[in-house]
Amino acid sequence: MLRIQGQKSQTCSGVSRRTMLQASGAGLLGLSLPKLLAAEQSGSLPGARAKSVIFMFLFGGPSQYETFDMKPDAVSDIRGPFRPIASRTPDLQICEHLPRLARVSNKYCVIRSMSHDFNDHSGGGHYIQTGHRWHIPIGAGFSTTPQDRPSMGSVVEKVAQAQVGLGSELPNYMVVPNRLGRLQDKGQYRRPGEYAGWLGSQFNPLTTTVDKRHDTDNPYWRNCTDEELAFRFEGLEQVPAVTLDRIQRRSSLLSQFDDQRRLLDAGAATQLDALRQRALGLATSPKTRDALNVGQESAALRDRYGRHLFGQSTLLARRLVEAGVRFVTIHYDACDGYSWDSHRTSNDVKNHLLPTFDQALSTLLEDLDERDLLDETLVVALGEMGRTAKPTKQWGRGHWSTLFPAIIAGAGVPGGTMYGASDKDGQYPIDGKTSPEDLAATIYQALGINPEMMIRMPDGRPVSLVEGGRPASGILG
Repeated sequence: MLRIQGQKSQTCSGVSRRTMLQASGAGLLGLSLPKLLAAEQSGSLPGARAKSVIFMFLFGGPSQYETFDMKPDAVSDIRGPFRPIASRTPDLQICEHLPRLARVSNKYCVIRSMSHDFNDHSGGGHYIQTGHRWHIPIGAGFSTTPQDRPSMGSVVEKVAQAQVGLGSELPNYMVVPNRLGRLQDKGQYRRPGEYAGWLGSQFNPLTTTVDKRHDTDNPYWRNCTDEELAFRFEGLEQVPAVTLDRIQRRSSLLSQFDDQRRLLDAGAATQLDALRQRALGLATSPKTRDALNVGQESAALRDRYGRHLFGQSTLLARRLVEAGVRFVTIHYDACDGYSWDSHRTSNDVKNHLLPTFDQALSTLLEDLDERDLLDETLVVALGEMGRTAKPTKQWGRGHWSTLFPAIIAGAGVPGGTMYGASDKDGQYPIDGKTSPEDLAATIYQALGINPEMMIRMPDGRPVSLVEGGRPASGILG
């Protein structure tokens, strides 16, 4: 049996509401969300710990060698240029450029054995966010399709809508700061994985958008001033934009939302489809308005998170969860969809990617803990792949989905621990191999959603929410 190291061994077709309830009565569904989503169906799981999930998706593939699975005893080409440092977790050495995370390692578990065989950014992104392999072969596509599987966040939205309806003032699933994809002048496309797919667009996330910019000297991260940090809601461009900088100007705050509400009252929303109507209603909700206003936070706390897009997006995610949003995905979004796809082992990684991640995640864990929210919030941080052991002169470290790390914290996860292990060269898992299916099952279980529940595809066929995956034993306390 796999043991968690660092302590004593511990062992989610637009199907209608009526159809869902009928299916539940027939034993097809077994769902439950804690407290706010009281379970009425059979088959729900006891002991759900998470009210919400913050899913930090480091798209592009952080290197295991430069983060949480360093190999200091390997040959120089493999171990790379960075030194390991000790953390608060026994026997866990992490990168010297993650000092804040080293100091709070008692709050999280490192999974060192994530693995899958879809060595592709788009397909890997779909796999990680849905728990299912993408139906498009490697290299045959980059953009989302109607046949995609629903994301975990969309399943949470589906369950919540089925049980409490559409009356909530808050969405159940949000994506910040931008959807994954490229700039229009670079050939626009939407990366798959974060959407509802065949479950139905009404279960897509409510997504913010921040103006993207292309910086050839800095394509992997983005600093920003408050003037640049203008969160709008994607798909609502035809109505006055809900922007963060305008929200922070108190003189225009009420008039902005009153103007949008008058648009609804005047019947303008009747020209929108149902999805946009709901998005507009949510966008004009006082609860959403207040949650978006990160300017309500102290300057000191905003500094702790980091005055960069990832840091402020992470702070926004905490505010959304605190307000009642149940699943928030934070994309590490830079300017052109590159994010962590830096093949180099220094420069971008050393100077920008690692420090901003270190600052945002460590502060999030501390902030949640200080607010007594960590015990009911599951925090997950990972990419869709890792990196090759030996870099090449032309490309640096290549794509390697066979092994990569993940961080998981809160909601009963024992902190100061490690799960799984890799071989001496950091290429293959040798203990506790953890698939995207396993990760999805673990997240669903934490939320009280039965990972073995059945959902119906558009053709009526019931399929498992998670196929072939099991919650990782011992990760959830």
